[in-house]
Amino acid sequence: MTNLDHTKFGRTTTVFHSLLALDVFALFFTGYSVMFNDELWWLVTLMGGNQGVLAVHRLAGLGLIALVVFWIVLTVITPGGRRGVRAAMPSKEDVDAAIQDVQFALGRADERHPNARQFAGYSADEVPLLSYVGKGVVWIFSIELVLLTISGLLVWNKVGLMQYLATKTAAMAFVTFHGLLGVIMLMGVMFHIFEHGFHPAFYPVELKAFVPNELAPGGHGEGEDHDGTGIELLTLSDNWNWAANLMGALVVVGIVSVLIGSIFDEGYPVPRELAVGGGPTNALLTVGINVGILVLFVGLVLSMYGNVLRKRYEAQVREERRERAVTDGSGKASDD
Repeated sequence: MTNLDHTKFGRTTTVFHSLLALDVFALFFTGYSVMFNDELWWLVTLMGGNQGVLAVHRLAGLGLIALVVFWIVLTVITPGGRRGVRAAMPSKEDVDAAIQDVQFALGRADERHPNARQFAGYSADEVPLLSYVGKGVVWIFSIELVLLTISGLLVWNKVGLMQYLATKTAAMAFVTFHGLLGVIMLMGVMFHIFEHGFHPAFYPVELKAFVPNELAPGGHGEGEDHDGTGIELLTLSDNWNWAANLMGALVVVGIVSVLIGSIFDEGYPVPRELAVGGGPTNALLTVGINVGILVLFVGLVLSMYGNVLRKRYEAQVREERRERAVTDGSGKASDD
């Protein structure tokens, strides 16, 4: 079982995180079917052809707009939302952590700064909830989602875009920007899937991203006190080593292939006039791009599995509380 020494989110945020992941995966699957329609012909066919792909992509885009607006409003009007923004703000300790990380990598520091450590294996008093890397991920993803939303709306209404910008070149630039920003985000999401699904303390899924604070046994949550962080109760899964190595290789192949494909493939996101390679000519590149889609599919499955584990954990907590209430009511000791 994944350790729950720290939790990440409240109940609203855990639901939002899952919905956002589902929506982003839908955008990725449809967006890259448009971008790499030759290499991903099977995915285009599966979704009913080009018209079906575009319809699902636009529907998912509307879903993203609704989620982004909801989160902005929630952040502004709720104390918890404002606390979350303050917690994600960079600090001097984060700068010190980044510098010490470089020194640590060069062998000039004995250990990593607390603001650089993963929280698995440490108590809440030893490390902050968000490392400087975690803060960077939050801000990068947030900025990318907002830019993708704005550019996507402009690309959707190309006629209106050309009326404002007056030139086909400017409109083409927005299309290119939207596509290349999607490529950058795809690479980040693939790494995010690997980092949080195949960490030895989290494998096969980081449950703490799905369990809300109020159900956590301790740490940053508001649950019951317990001794230790929980990591001392874990044993390394027998299949973690080969699974992590395999997934790491797939992530690297997927990232490199999508990056190369976005440069060499003509049409979208790179206009035909600027394409380097003139279209897909390499079977290995086609395989690599499909590997990237496979990584995304693994991430989707892990997200769904995390919600299944959350429901199981909630049922387990409710049952334990019910048994404790029955025991307390009978006059017997509640703790053995």
